[in-house]
Amino acid sequence: MSAQTVLVCEAQVPFVHGGAEVHARELVRALQARGHAAELVSVPFKWYPKEEILPHAAAWRLLDLSESNGRPVDVVIATKFPTYFVRHPRKVAWLLHQYRAAYELCDTVFSDFTHTESDVGLRDKLIRLDTQMLGECRRVCTIARNISARLQKFNALSSVPLYPPPRLAGRLRSGPYGDYVLSVGRIESVKRVELIVRAMRFVAPPTRLLVAGVGSQRENVEREAAHAGLADRVAFLGAVHDEELLRLYSEALCVVYPPYDEDYGYVTLEAFLSRKPVVTCEDSGGPNEFVVNERNGFVCRPEPEAVAAAINRLAQDRRLAASMGDAGFEAAARVTWDGVIETLLA
Repeated sequence: MSAQTVLVCEAQVPFVHGGAEVHARELVRALQARGHAAELVSVPFKWYPKEEILPHAAAWRLLDLSESNGRPVDVVIATKFPTYFVRHPRKVAWLLHQYRAAYELCDTVFSDFTHTESDVGLRDKLIRLDTQMLGECRRVCTIARNISARLQKFNALSSVPLYPPPRLAGRLRSGPYGDYVLSVGRIESVKRVELIVRAMRFVAPPTRLLVAGVGSQRENVEREAAHAGLADRVAFLGAVHDEELLRLYSEALCVVYPPYDEDYGYVTLEAFLSRKPVVTCEDSGGPNEFVVNERNGFVCRPEPEAVAAAINRLAQDRRLAASMGDAGFEAAARVTWDGVIETLLA
C-alpha cells in the first residue's frame, strides 16, 4: 500500500484522558509506523447542557479538511460523535461510539435523556443527522460487533467490526496468579465498579480487590467499600503509570470487568495478553465478543453473588485460572494493527 496523508479526528473533553483518547493516538502511531503521514486533529467537546450538543457537532461540520497548508489530505478517519460531521471527499469512520445517551442508554440511570418532548425532539434530530453524516463516509467500520449492531438498529447502516489492539499490547507479560483481583478503568456509573465492591462481601479471604483508575464516582464507590466493612480488602490506587499497571496485570489472579453494554473495552484484551482470565457480565456488551464462559473467563449475571462465585472458583483452582489465561492469550494475540490499517485505507 502506498503512503497516504491521513488526518485522525478526535472529539476531546479537556482534562479527560480515557480509552477514546488512547485509541486515537494509537491509530496515529500505527499509521506513522507504516510510512503514512498521519496527524491528530482534536476539537473540544461539551455535552451539557443539552443545548450545547448540536453546536459542538456543527463546529465539526464547518471544518474542511481536504487540504492543510497547501498539502492535499488523502483520507480523514472519524472516530466518535461528532467527528464524522467533518467535510472531506474521502471520509472514513472507525466508530468508537455515537452519543450513547441519546441512543440505547436513553431513559436509563446512565443517561439524562428521558421521554420529555424536548429530549425526544433532540434525540430524533441527532439520530437523523448521524445517519446522514455517517452515510457520507466511503467506509464505515466499528471497533466491535456491539456497535455495528447498534448502528444497524438505530441508523439502518451496515458496518464492518475492526478490532484495535490495546496500547500496551507489546509490553504486557504473564506472572503468578496472586491473591488479588484487578479492576482497571474509569470509575463511572456505567463501568459498575461498585458491583465488584459489592461482590467482595461474598469473596472468601484472603482474596483482595485492587482498583486502578479514577473517575467521578470514586468517592461514592470508596464510601460503599467502607460501609461494607471492606476497607482492608479493597484498595483504590488512583491513576497508575504504565510500569505499575503492567505489574498489576501480571500478578493478578484475574481481571474483573463488568461494565454495562461496553462498546469494546481494551481491558479485556490487556488481561488476556497478560494470560489472566476475565470475569464479566451477560449485559457487558463488548467484552463478550472475546470472553467465552468457562473457557477463558466467566460471563455472570450482573449480581454480586454471581461475580463472587466466579472469583472464588478461580481462587480455589489456580490451574483453572492458568488454563483460562492461556486460552485468552490465544484469542487476543490475533488482534493486530496491520489488518486494521489495510482495511481503513483500502
